[in-house]
Amino acid sequence: MKPELTLLVWSVALAFVQVVVVAQGATMQVGLPTLAGNRENLPEMRGWVGRAQRAHRNMIENLVLFAALVLVAVVAGRTSATTLLGAQIFFWSRVVYAAVYYAGIPWLRTGVWGVSVVGMVLIFLQLI
Repeated sequence: MKPELTLLVWSVALAFVQVVVVAQGATMQVGLPTLAGNRENLPEMRGWVGRAQRAHRNMIENLVLFAALVLVAVVAGRTSATTLLGAQIFFWSRVVYAAVYYAGIPWLRTGVWGVSVVGMVLIFLQLI
């Protein structure tokens, strides 16, 4: 398997870990009966749980783009050292992004997100 695909799989694993963290935190804040219900008037998550929820949502939004780029690169036979570097930058910056977002460090969070975008741009540039 191409290493870019391996990093895509690990990125999916990271997204899964993030949803588990959100579920655990939400259970602590509102209780399992509320989460098991229809969630029609679910209160907004506060503190680190809200940040974890937003970090997960951001991961899902960016994972779609990353997955498309990696899959096109692999299918088109356009993988290279640059696409691998882009995938590595994306994955590791997303790990850091989650930690920084959970900790509540806003400007650093934005900078780390920008680094993950650079990883995707590197892949994109190999495809045009």
